[in-house]
Amino acid sequence: MNANPEIANNIKTGAFNTNYHDQGEGAPVFLIHGSGPGVSAWANWRLVIPEVAKDYRVIAPDMAGFGFTDRVDGFEYTMANWVQHAVDLMDALEIEKTHLVGNSFGGALSLALAIKHPERVNRIVLMGAAGVSFKLTEALEAGWGYEPSFEAMRQMMDYFAYDRNLVSDELAQLRYEASIQPGFQESFSQMFPAPRQQGIEALASDPEDIKKIQHHTLMIHGREDVVVPPITSETLFQWIPNSQLHMFGCCGHWTQIEHNARFNRLVRDFFAEE
Repeated sequence: MNANPEIANNIKTGAFNTNYHDQGEGAPVFLIHGSGPGVSAWANWRLVIPEVAKDYRVIAPDMAGFGFTDRVDGFEYTMANWVQHAVDLMDALEIEKTHLVGNSFGGALSLALAIKHPERVNRIVLMGAAGVSFKLTEALEAGWGYEPSFEAMRQMMDYFAYDRNLVSDELAQLRYEASIQPGFQESFSQMFPAPRQQGIEALASDPEDIKKIQHHTLMIHGREDVVVPPITSETLFQWIPNSQLHMFGCCGHWTQIEHNARFNRLVRDFFAEE
């Protein structure tokens, strides 16, 4: 067994292999991670996977360019290609339709997937989601512009969490070590080059398309999120007809870590609704 918990299952998706976690039984739930430096599905969702897997089949992939999924020379990091990667993974696993939980970048990807392939998506949870236009934040500039060092990663942890005590140096070390593995920084630095406002716009879906989304959608956001401001979820709440908005106080960008038990309950209850 591999000693690294970030490395799980491997399956062919299009032209490359995808690393993904697959736990539990029942209706499928895809967990799509964010775009921070050193991110992987496991780093993002390790506190969520076992809880949601009590009721559902949880699939948490490393999206193209992240984690331990193959890095392909010449792959263009565009929303269209990330959406296709998600669909290719669903096809490879013979999953017709899935719930989605998207964090930050993963929220933007979940929106784009629901717009392009509405028949493949059941319910949607968007957590600290991008996907609409907003003014580039200092924290996101620092994250997308990250140059590997343990101190830089510790600073990122300060941006991500409202209460620094909730985010350990152990996690910073995990993320830092992930960020310096061969090929990791090379692909990451290609995704959101300066000027990084363009990266936000590239992740954003057309407002008119968002307004046509009919899926039941739950937005979850930390009130003190300085990475992706809460106005993004408030905007999505106004635009998506069948939506709910849950805002956590004393919470930054990582609701699933900072308010883990509550987050897991919200997600499980939301997917259980008829």
